[in-house]
Amino acid sequence: ILCLPLAMLIFTAIAVVLPTGVASMGNAGPHGFSEVLYAYTSAAANNGSAFGGLSGNTPWYNITIGIGMLMGRFLVIIPALAIAGSLVAKKTVPASAGTFPTDGPLFVGLLVGVILIVGGLTFFPALAVGPIIEHLAMAHGQTF
Repeated sequence: ILCLPLAMLIFTAIAVVLPTGVASMGNAGPHGFSEVLYAYTSAAANNGSAFGGLSGNTPWYNITIGIGMLMGRFLVIIPALAIAGSLVAKKTVPASAGTFPTDGPLFVGLLVGVILIVGGLTFFPALAVGPIIEHLAMAHGQTF
């Protein structure tokens, strides 16, 4: 669950601190942060796109975005295959009174809730530092 957020947020944090990462940002302030965050988010999702303001064709971004793509792909696949192998090796157990049904609305609600909570906790701090701050600053007449 935490492989993709770690790949996105750690590389973003490193890139906005190091001079080589900041030098490629075409915009300062929150929009520049959003450019870097989007590049690593896209990499972890195996897309690899970036905003037009980020000069991503530098050794720093080429290497770290490539590592982010590998992390986004294999750090998710390897545990999934391990879980699948573990489930294949187990014997089936008949349903009992303590079995949680996975075909009802309660399971669907819990699953959707967990996905929304984890997604919200992953992206809200970064959104608060990037686009939300940029919108509030523009509403007060400040640009970067």
